[in-house]
This record gives sequence, structure tokens and C-alpha cells, in this order.
Amino acid sequence: MDEPSMPTPSEGSRPPSPLSPPGPPTPPIPLAELLASKDLGLRRIAGPAEAELLWVHTSEMADPYPYLLGGELLLSAGVLLTDPDTYVGRLVEAGAAALGFGVRPVHETVPGALIEACDRQGLPLLEVPPETPFTAIARTVWRLMAEARHRELRRVTRAQQALATAAARPDPVPAVLHQLAAQLGGRAVLLTARGEEVHAAGRDPAEEIDAAGRPLAPEAAGALTRLARVVAGERPGSPASATDTHGDTHLSAYALGGAEGLVLALATRRRESGDHTVAGIAVVLLSLLAAPHQGADAAGRSAALVRMLLGADPAEVAPLLGATGPWTVVHARRTDGTPADALTAGALGASLGTALVDAGRGGGEAVRLLLPGAVPEEEAVRPLPGAVPEDEAARLLPGAEAERPLREAEGEPVRRQPGMAPQEEAVRPLPEADRVTPQPGWTLGASAPTPVTALDAADALAARALAHARATRAPLAVDTPVRGLAALVPPEQAAAHARTLLAPLTAPLADTLRCWLSLHGNWDRTAVALGVHRNTVRQRIGRCGELLDADLDDMDVRAELWFALRQG
Repeated sequence: MDEPSMPTPSEGSRPPSPLSPPGPPTPPIPLAELLASKDLGLRRIAGPAEAELLWVHTSEMADPYPYLLGGELLLSAGVLLTDPDTYVGRLVEAGAAALGFGVRPVHETVPGALIEACDRQGLPLLEVPPETPFTAIARTVWRLMAEARHRELRRVTRAQQALATAAARPDPVPAVLHQLAAQLGGRAVLLTARGEEVHAAGRDPAEEIDAAGRPLAPEAAGALTRLARVVAGERPGSPASATDTHGDTHLSAYALGGAEGLVLALATRRRESGDHTVAGIAVVLLSLLAAPHQGADAAGRSAALVRMLLGADPAEVAPLLGATGPWTVVHARRTDGTPADALTAGALGASLGTALVDAGRGGGEAVRLLLPGAVPEEEAVRPLPGAVPEDEAARLLPGAEAERPLREAEGEPVRRQPGMAPQEEAVRPLPEADRVTPQPGWTLGASAPTPVTALDAADALAARALAHARATRAPLAVDTPVRGLAALVPPEQAAAHARTLLAPLTAPLADTLRCWLSLHGNWDRTAVALGVHRNTVRQRIGRCGELLDADLDDMDVRAELWFALRQG
């Protein structure tokens, strides 16, 4: 009398192993899809038009309530139907999705009292014609479920591929959030344990309005923050995920593993069966991407440390680093010109193998990274000229000038900078700096490996290398140490000669001359590297020639000036 029309988990094969990769659950079948199957001849004669079917069940019991799980399309010929109102009430109480009533041989037509009861209690009622067996309805529902699951699996697969592609972008965390918001049709937010927003993507459902112009869910943002705190791990035994509904907005929060309380929070207008699986994929990716810098607080501590290391007294820096060198300073900017946040900069640091990253100085400045060297100190290059008095170094080689915003030059081939690798080698780091490699979406400038006592000078040289890379459109430029014939001159004598030769020049003029020589006298690229107009470059170079009383078109003069400028 009471037979299921779909297999239960206990039938057939055993439940999947816990080690099996989870897949999206079978999505429910809209009632409208079943009614669209013309070969069944089903007709809705009472109740609402919308319903979602989870399975089909056949029963001729007077009260099938004990055998229903909810979401069923219950099929019956009304063999024991005596009290339609009570019968429908029990079905609604059990959570049945709809009732399919077969006419003949028991009833010639659907009883009017049953129609009225279904209308009154909001249960969809379908009339099943005599020529349609119940098994045909069940078979159609199974087919629709298989098709829906196949579509859902394809959607999840496409979402997985899109999220993996986003994770490989130069800005992986914002890219993953943006792609997740697009896949789920809502808003994706990365929050700290205190509810502070780190990144967000997609439109907030709380900002949508109804036909009367009123917000649909004005307090959804606050509810989402409260939900995020539930899974933030501040208390022992906190759940890994949580869901809630605020008005018509579906909310969910997922704790990121190993990221010091970071939480992925989602707000969507609808909730599909595969959404949880898609969100789970994003959680895994974001956990891996956020792990290198261990949350926003740790990123702030790292940035503060980098700033101190690049500006503090060497005696104070050495104990913090635990080694005297060599160290490489890297300056980086996004190729597309967009600013880099702490998480994006942290991902760059992870790619380069360092957690010492500073991305929070503001003002559109470059990201700065400090990389530990990979060669013994005795094999490292000679120290950069950090021993030059600070007033002289500031006068000769002002590093701040090279960090200004740049404009791109058009129409000229990239050329080699004397003392630096050619463009085809600029993207290949020197052996001493083999840890610095080009990174997609970034333009990098790196100093040569240097001891801890010369980090400040290396910071300025990395800034200049970045300016050169941007001017020549190379993904990486490495400032090379003095070598060859120039390396044969004792550093003290070379520095003294440089101070004497360049004494007439002010700091901006010396910096302009150095940049102009490094770019082979190219006016446009020098203007791009310094962020000034090409006429300003011409005026400064002309003034340098006057003050030095030298012909700057003479190759010997250029070589001697370049030697002197390289001492800084």
C-alpha cells in the first residue's frame, strides 16, 4: 500500500566513502518542469503553481504522514480517502511538495472537497489521467533529476575552473572573490575575526530595492558580520561554517584554515544546490592564498618590520634578521597601475619566498620586499656604498626621486642600460639574485644582494631599478654591482673621485644625469623613468653640461661620469 518510487540510500550500492570527493547534491525539480512533460498529460487543478520536488512516493494509506520525509510528490488514487481536509492537512504537515491524484478506477473525477482543501491549505494538486501510470511519472522525475544533477555538476566544474584561473592571477585574493561573486550571483566578502572588511566583490543584495524603492534587506550586512564572528574561531569548538537567512537574502560564512580568523562571507538572493560546493572550493583556494601572510594583523606587523629594516640603524637591524646578509631589496608595482593591498602583496611575497612585505605605505607607492640571500656572505658581491656618509649619499643618489608615478613612452625600442643586464637578460636575474624572478602582472626592480649594513642604499637602488624596468617595459630589472675594470679601483678612491667630479651638481641634476646615461641618452624614456616632461630632462642635462664644463656627447666623458655615478 505504501511504496517508495525512488531508491533510498540503503538500497543498491553503499553510501559513498567519507574520503570520496563531495559533489553537489541533486537539485530539486521545479513542478513546472514536470507539468511541461506533455506525454504525461498532468494538469494542475488546485494549489500554488510553484513547488520543488525532491522525490516521488506512492501511497494509498489513509494517513501517509509517518512515511513521508518532505518534498515528495505523493501519488494516490484515493482508495482510502474519506476526509479530504484532514488528509491534505497531514500532507502539508509532513512537508509534501504536491499531490498527484489518479482518476479511475476508484474515482471518476478528482473529488471537489479535495480540490477545495488543497486550495485552502496551499498544496499543489495534479490531476493524473487514467492512461498515465504512476511509474511513468516517477521515471520522468528521475530523468529530470539526472539532467538537473548533470547541469549542476557542469556548473560546479566551470566554477572550479574559473576560480582556479582567478587564483593564478597576480591579484589572486580579489580575483577569486570577484569570480565567486559572479558564479553565485551575490556578494563575497573576506572579513577579519573582528568583522573588518579586507576585500569585497559583487553587488550587496542589501542594496537592492523593491518596486516601491525600499531596501529589500537593509540589515543584511550587519547580520552577515555577526554570522562571520560565529565561525571566526574566537571560541573553542567554533563551527567551520554557518548559514542564515535575513529577509530574502541567504547568508553564509566559512572559516579559512590557517589564516588567523579570516572568514569568507557570502550574501546571495538565491541558494542553488551546488553553491555550497562552489563556496567550498573558494574556501580552499583562499585558505592557501591567505596562509603566507597569516591575516591582516600579521601583514601589518610584517610591513612595519620591513620599514624599520630599510630605515633603521644597521646595529639594530642585524639581531632582528639573525644574519648579516646578503639580502635583496625588491620594489614592485602592478603592471596595470592598480594599487596593491596587503593580501595581494603577500601573495607576491609568497611567490618570491619571503614574508617580509610592505604594502601599506599609501600614496600609490611601490610594494617593498626584503628577500634573504641564497649565497654565503664570503661569496657575495662587495657591499654597496653604504659606507659613504649619509649627507653625501643623499646628495649624490636621492632614491626618492625615482619612485614617482611614471608615464609610458611610445614608439621606441627597449635599449640596454650600461651596468645592467640587457632587456632579454633583465627578465633573467643574476646568479647572486636567483630568487628574484619575473612575476605575472608585476613590474619588479631588485637590488644586488647586499649585507645588512647597506640595506638603506639597496632600497634606493631597487627603486631606481623599478623605474628603469617601467621605462623600458621590462618585467624585471636588477641593479648590478660594480664589476669589470671599475671594480679594480679601490672603493674609497672611487668614492672620493665621484664626490669631486660630481660636486657641482645638485641631487636632482645628478639623479637625472644618472638616469639619462643609463638609458643611452633617450629623452623620452628618461622622462618616463623620472616622471617629468622631456623638456625638463633636456634642460637638466644641459645644465649638467654647463656645471661640469663637459661635452656630454663625448663617449669618454659619459663613461667617466657613469663610473662616478655608479659609486652611489
